[in-house]
Amino acid sequence: MDNSPARGTRDLLPAAVATRDRVLGLIQDVYRRFGYQRIETPALERIERLTGGQGGENEKLLFRVLRRGLDEQLPAGPLADLVDLGLRYDLTVPLTRFYSQYRAELPQPFRSFQFGPVWRAERPQKGRYRQFYQCDIDLLGEPSVLAEAELIEATTEALAAVGLTGTEVRLSDRRFLAALASAAGVPDEATGGFFVTVDKLDKIGWEGVERELVDGRGLPSAVVTSARDAIGALTDLPAVKVADVLADAVPALPDAVAEDLATTAACLAALPGDVRWSFDPTLVRGMGYYTGQIFEVSHPDSAGSIAGGGRYDELVGRSLGTEVPACGFSIGFERIVDLVAADAPGERVAVLFDADVPVERALAVARRLRAERGGVVSPVRRGGKFAAQLGRLESWGFTGFVPVRADDADLPDVRPLRRD
Repeated sequence: MDNSPARGTRDLLPAAVATRDRVLGLIQDVYRRFGYQRIETPALERIERLTGGQGGENEKLLFRVLRRGLDEQLPAGPLADLVDLGLRYDLTVPLTRFYSQYRAELPQPFRSFQFGPVWRAERPQKGRYRQFYQCDIDLLGEPSVLAEAELIEATTEALAAVGLTGTEVRLSDRRFLAALASAAGVPDEATGGFFVTVDKLDKIGWEGVERELVDGRGLPSAVVTSARDAIGALTDLPAVKVADVLADAVPALPDAVAEDLATTAACLAALPGDVRWSFDPTLVRGMGYYTGQIFEVSHPDSAGSIAGGGRYDELVGRSLGTEVPACGFSIGFERIVDLVAADAPGERVAVLFDADVPVERALAVARRLRAERGGVVSPVRRGGKFAAQLGRLESWGFTGFVPVRADDADLPDVRPLRRD
């Protein structure tokens, strides 16, 4: 049989898992200090929730699960009639269900932390898997920009804790984007396509953006030029000028939106360390449920963003029937793990015992070494050529060994592993 993992998935060897555990532990420590509590939700959700419009484009990548049971005969009919569950494609949709179910038992506002696998029916390729892990924090029930500012601060601190420096936060707002498009003369029905194209600016430049908008989407050149001029006036804004410049560039923008952005910008400017930030009028983000501020974090060693999120005030209300302000931030866990250094091996000692040594003695020696030295100690039975076995132990991550023989009266010292 083929022993490779299913296409689009991967196995993780112990060294990789150790690095991931360390990174996750550091992130969790930071989030806990900010008051975020970890929750867990099932991998499976009801199909009507996963296809209810909350997941945007991700719904097209849904893995569906057939109804079945030990004694159940599946009826003939359309595939949709045979499906009642699906694998979650993100952690936000399960969170909205979780919050709607347990709201009365949760603190308000509720600071949530989630970590777990999600599944998407992607076309497998380098760096893109069908199963991968997400790492999310969300603040539900907080209507002010306290949520945005705190989420960004907590996440940048978490990234610094795992060793990622030189990060940059980019900030925008869906309400600003809508006002900008309207002021430039973009028809309402073309707004979505307009910003999908503008989002490509860092890849194809303004020449490519203009060509796609005019030739591909049929927008008048004057509309594109107006939008380009407005966007150009909004780059490299210092925090103290965000509100005034936004009001001048986009007069239709509500004062409250400009003030919120100015407050978040001031909070970002006050962050300690080497975190940089910028107001990015071309930042769009793909999820359709965002209703307010949106943000991304980039790192010089990553081609794409390493974290992103935004406000989604209307999403929880679809489940609960009443409006709940909500804001969330997701770390690209798979990407940041690739950026951090692998764990340096700690002390790991093998109790190398001969075949005639009683098992209880080998276990007693290991127990004593753990108590005296700490670290990892594992009994390993002697076998094969001695030098070759030492080489194998070293390749498995052991740093030293203790030879134990049946006629030894005392416990030998730990010897370092060296290949001879």
